[in-house]
Amino acid sequence: MNTWLQNILTITKLNPTWQQQAIDATLANKSTAKAFAITPKNVGEVIKTRFDLFKSIYPNFSQFCQINLQIPPEQMLGVLWDYWLPLGIKIASQRQQLGHSYIQGILGGQGTGKTTMCGVLQIILHQLGYNCLSLSLDDLYKTYSDRLILQQKDPRLIWRGPPGTHDVDLGLHLLQQIRQGNSHIAVPRFDKSLHQGAGDRTTPEIVHNIDIVLFEGWFVGVQPINPTLFDNPPPPIITTEDKNFARDMNTKLQNYLPLWQQLDSLIVLYPQDYRLSLTWRKQAEHQMMATGKPGMSDAQIEDFVNYFWRTLHPELFIQPLLKIPTTVDLVIEITCDRIWSKIYQPGYN
Repeated sequence: MNTWLQNILTITKLNPTWQQQAIDATLANKSTAKAFAITPKNVGEVIKTRFDLFKSIYPNFSQFCQINLQIPPEQMLGVLWDYWLPLGIKIASQRQQLGHSYIQGILGGQGTGKTTMCGVLQIILHQLGYNCLSLSLDDLYKTYSDRLILQQKDPRLIWRGPPGTHDVDLGLHLLQQIRQGNSHIAVPRFDKSLHQGAGDRTTPEIVHNIDIVLFEGWFVGVQPINPTLFDNPPPPIITTEDKNFARDMNTKLQNYLPLWQQLDSLIVLYPQDYRLSLTWRKQAEHQMMATGKPGMSDAQIEDFVNYFWRTLHPELFIQPLLKIPTTVDLVIEITCDRIWSKIYQPGYN
């Protein structure tokens, strides 16, 4: 953490020394400065705006950390200052320029912090005067009964999550309603605990006058790829059956393209090594079982994660997006410790 940032909770206004330290630290991170359009000319005003916003949202942010993350908010000051605050300001600015409802796509695999990021951005955007809705791709799952029928037709769909297990029309109708400025909208919600963990739709949430949608999910915005890439795919796509399954999932992605076309921007949360998601999932299960709750064994977790890598492998579907500025606006790189290490525009890494 920057030295001056350690004192931010005790100061009420920026003094010249602390402001210069903040300016120097901000400009030194060149990829982040470029991602947020920060220049030597505007950096002073950027720091002042960010400081004022920090002071105004900190009480709610502190409560969020203690209740939702169960960690002291001081541990998150660095990521709040360097990434979440400027990202919230950027999204608000894009919404203002657009002049109507703005839909921000967020793509990230297991353990990349999509839910936390959306929770903090909601606090920031609310303070900036915007009515913000957090929507997960999970909220668009088909009903439990429809997924049972789907599984009978295709026994390979042993878990919810892959392409084909969502009601794309439901999501498209929802986003179009928001686009049209409808003041009274029923947002689908999904409860993963129902039916012994199989999950099902629950009571919709009624929302009004949405300005910004944070639409997150493990393959939000992912595009179909050339089927020939499955001729020599990376593991765990190994057998002929694996390859056929991957090709079929790739084909089903076509149905999601109208949904992705509703996005105004796409952010990718990407681990330095996609295999970290397996490590993070094991850590989460171990922590849960340490509290006395049931959980999966390491072997079961590996089967679970490998299943999703067989459907949409990160090497084939996610990594290519990191180089396409026409599809992705920002890439947020995450370390093995789940720390945001870098944010950049595709092609600038």
